[in-house]
Amino acid sequence: MALSQSEGNAMATRPVLRMGDPRLLEISKPVEKFDTPELRRLLTDMMDTMKALNGAGLAAPQVGVLWRVVIFGFEENPRYPDAEAVPFTVLVNPKLTPIGDDMDEDWEGCLSVPGMRGLVPRYTHLRYQGYDVSGKLIDRTVEGFHARVVQHEVDHLDGILYPQRIKDMRQFGFNEELDAAFEDEDDESERGEELDVDE
Repeated sequence: MALSQSEGNAMATRPVLRMGDPRLLEISKPVEKFDTPELRRLLTDMMDTMKALNGAGLAAPQVGVLWRVVIFGFEENPRYPDAEAVPFTVLVNPKLTPIGDDMDEDWEGCLSVPGMRGLVPRYTHLRYQGYDVSGKLIDRTVEGFHARVVQHEVDHLDGILYPQRIKDMRQFGFNEELDAAFEDEDDESERGEELDVDE
């Protein structure tokens, strides 16, 4: 039986915990029984919550459930307009294995850190393994934004929020302020180019 939205198409969203809530710093426990009503209800609520908030992914601890469960994926996402599509995935008891040492820094946000973003280093290639809601094995090798999303969500299961991985805290802030700073830099760059032409 496939997962679907709540019966009657009513959204069954749950409140998302925000940074500062001590539950987000706890290590989640493995799921021991698959395909249970409790697990299916949790996943349906997580899907509804992620969709309602335009999230790229969501981890069970973010809705106050300390199980090793994450969901992620989208075709298009207004919060990440330039990101490639990621197939929707339910991943239970995940295991990540980096492939090589290559890392890349890129901007990340989080539903538990609303209104902010930061420049976060992540492995560019990795293999992830785990199970779907029915206990069927999932084993994929991915790269790019797909790899970044998986690492971000699985971090939640170990009590890690993305600001803890930022190397330079000058590259972390509120979206509006960062956008304004980037616009100022673009304006200065354009003015500089104009001066070069005039010279």
